[in-house]
Amino acid sequence: MTAGELAEHFSLAKPTLSGHFAVLREADLIEASKRGTVITYMLKVTVLEEALLSFAEMMGIGLPTPTPLKKATGKGK
Repeated sequence: MTAGELAEHFSLAKPTLSGHFAVLREADLIEASKRGTVITYMLKVTVLEEALLSFAEMMGIGLPTPTPLKKATGKGK
């Protein structure tokens, strides 16, 4: 979306949004391309996925459940 399109969804001043976009660019979460006076922002989904997975791991969310070990019966299997 363009900066103007994004601004329509928030009740913040455009300079405030620009500051937020700068932080997101520094974090490598978005990419910006400029044509004339229009800036279009694109979300880097893979970077966001990695950040969310790391956050979930830190919080202990989504960890696999350990499989219980089967007792050996000694019957050839």
